[in-house]
Amino acid sequence: MRVSPEQREDPGEQSSRGTQGGKEVIGVYLLKTEAHFDAAHFLAGYQGKCRNIHGHRWRIEAAVEAESLNAEGQERGMVADFSEVRKSLEELADRFDHTLIYEQKSMRDETVQALEAEGFRLSEVAFRPTAENFARYFYEVLQEAGVPVSEVVVYETPKNCAIYRA
Repeated sequence: MRVSPEQREDPGEQSSRGTQGGKEVIGVYLLKTEAHFDAAHFLAGYQGKCRNIHGHRWRIEAAVEAESLNAEGQERGMVADFSEVRKSLEELADRFDHTLIYEQKSMRDETVQALEAEGFRLSEVAFRPTAENFARYFYEVLQEAGVPVSEVVVYETPKNCAIYRA
């Protein structure tokens, strides 16, 4: 028997709980959006290729998770507004786009001043600029901005990523 869309219950009114094989199952909604930025960095004190300045096309994915959908208002039937989550993530990515990201105190003051005098955009961070640290940083900044993010994934290369969830 087919059920027309008009006959279906509103999934936003339903709990995400159900049963499967006689066991209670709690379903979860997961929204994901992503942003990209191109930037250079280096790892001070690292004994390998990454100690030199090199660049990446960084890809950030942010996920928002919920057991139920909003029941009223403009976001009824949604976990969150995709455009708001994406906007916050893109603004964050834009801060680092086409910059040299470096850890505080990892370059001499004269070097920083010389690069700035040449018009280079620099992004100083309080942590070693690894994918792992960026995943946590982006998670915390999005949370502070009011985005109910549950997980952040940072791809340093197309095949390598770091995930942070709290």
